[in-house]
Amino acid sequence: MKAPQRKPEMIAQIKGVLEEKDPSEIIVDVNGVGYLLEIPLSTFYQLPEAGAQVCLKAYTHVRDNAMQIFGFLTSSEKDLFEQLISVSKVGPRIALTLLSGLDTGSLRTAIRHGDVERLRGIPGVGRKTSERICMELKDKIPDEPINPEGVSSAALSLLDQCPYKDAMAALVHLGYKRGEVREVIQGLADEKEDRSVEDLIRESLRLLSKA
Repeated sequence: MKAPQRKPEMIAQIKGVLEEKDPSEIIVDVNGVGYLLEIPLSTFYQLPEAGAQVCLKAYTHVRDNAMQIFGFLTSSEKDLFEQLISVSKVGPRIALTLLSGLDTGSLRTAIRHGDVERLRGIPGVGRKTSERICMELKDKIPDEPINPEGVSSAALSLLDQCPYKDAMAALVHLGYKRGEVREVIQGLADEKEDRSVEDLIRESLRLLSKA
């Protein structure tokens, strides 16, 4: 008689020491056991250096005999990931690609407004996939972006636009963490002054050097 298959235990959160990190995956040591988590770039940018304590929201994906764990620093990322994989023919890989291509606020806005062109502008995301995502999720995305980082809705809408978006991308590329860059850019956006990308980068670098 064939033994019944055991249902894998679902993992909802992982807390431990960050052993290794790459843009697409990390290893977290939990009491001597190393867990491999696949992550989006939105999470990678906010991670501390290896050796620090981390706590990530986790999504366990089981398919056939394989189990994958996906990690997210915020509930907003995890919630959006789960919404994306609920779309027909959208799996975890495409969902991670989307979360790596746009921050959660921009991604929610694009879906809510049916902005197919913005989604398909992300490498690896085609037109048909973008159309399905917009069609199936646009009425399920809240009118106001979920904002666990405490950024005001007004500032979020500004940060999604040029020149703020371009300045943020440039600073992250220089090696600054997305969280601290967002905080500085938000402060500049709240001043409601007309600034160029160059001015935003210059002023942000000055403020970041004092942090």
